[in-house]
Amino acid sequence: MPTYYPLRTAVILMLSHVAGMIDLVALPLWIGALVGHYGLDYERAGLTVTLFLGGAVAACLALAPCFDRLPRRPCAIGGYALASLALVLVAQNRSWPVLLALHLLAGAGTGCALSMAHGAMGRGANPHRLFAFAGAALGVFALVFYAIVPQVMSRIGAPGLFLVMGGVMACAALGALAFPEGRSHEPVGSPAQGAASGAIPRRAWLLVIGTALLALNQSLVFSFLERIGIARGFGSGQVNAVLAAIGLVNLVPAALAGLLQRRLPSAPLAVAAAALQACLALIVTSSTTFMPYAVAAGVYAFVLIFAHTFLFGLAARIDPSGRTTALTPAMLMTGSAIGPALAGTVAHRFGFSGIGLAVGVGALACIACFVLLGRRMRQAVRGMDAMAGLAQPAVPDQPRRALTPRGANPIPPD
Repeated sequence: MPTYYPLRTAVILMLSHVAGMIDLVALPLWIGALVGHYGLDYERAGLTVTLFLGGAVAACLALAPCFDRLPRRPCAIGGYALASLALVLVAQNRSWPVLLALHLLAGAGTGCALSMAHGAMGRGANPHRLFAFAGAALGVFALVFYAIVPQVMSRIGAPGLFLVMGGVMACAALGALAFPEGRSHEPVGSPAQGAASGAIPRRAWLLVIGTALLALNQSLVFSFLERIGIARGFGSGQVNAVLAAIGLVNLVPAALAGLLQRRLPSAPLAVAAAALQACLALIVTSSTTFMPYAVAAGVYAFVLIFAHTFLFGLAARIDPSGRTTALTPAMLMTGSAIGPALAGTVAHRFGFSGIGLAVGVGALACIACFVLLGRRMRQAVRGMDAMAGLAQPAVPDQPRRALTPRGANPIPPD
């Protein structure tokens, strides 16, 4: 059954989301710090960040299928505490093998805690709205982050980035002391209990793969956004201004997605988002003048944040148990994990323009997933309407859409 969270609990979940999704905010500075301060080339810097994200994915894949049977509060506290400790140690080490191990530990802790947060959101009464608020909170955090962290790094060096990230994780660990605890308490054998213990619906895997591809395209460009600007000769001041503008722009998409919750169809929206990502990526990676680069880079993250809010709500409707939404870190970070290493390899061998072409290929695969998902959803709704028509006598004056009243879940389980 959906859970109605009080305001304090909703704030705790939003804080957990902000801390766990810090890679989406910090990625350009992260790669830049590893290259500029730690002396890593593009390929090794991308691999280092990929290991963090890979640890998060592995933890999420291990925990999400048994989300309803786990103690959520201890998992959230322990995960963020581990991530905080590992990131603080990153600031104090320069050895690449040590950096790899610490990034892996930090990622595993983050994935563990974030999976609990997103699973709990998916069990809420209105997952789309709660995730939209969390996305807006991430936008506010990004604005503050880009205003403060470059200044910190200019004063104490690149380790300042990891100290800030470790501090954010520590705050999330403290906040998780009030994390919503709970497991499934439905009677054994009841339909709700069966839904909570069964397999993730087959349609959900199309959503998982498509969202991972959206995140991959995001990460391919965003991880090297700062390096592309510097290489084009735009200067650190102009590039930092673009990063600050991204923070401002990112205040908008989640809030806008919350307002438009019932006005836009999720699957067609995701198709449009994938196509727009490809166009923006080509502009960012091929532009030799500042203004096209700045405009495309400024709205690039908007696309993923806006589309993913709708996809999160769709995942909660397809699978109300919370297991699919608990997979959200894996959806996002699988793509993000591959992105920095793949982008580093492509940039190292083919230049930055190759990154734009890679995004185009990923966009085609993403579009195919969401087109197929939309087709299966329409088939499911037609089947449900047909069963409803057999179960009750026809009412001539009643419109057909009354079979699925507003607010009802129009997506039957597999």
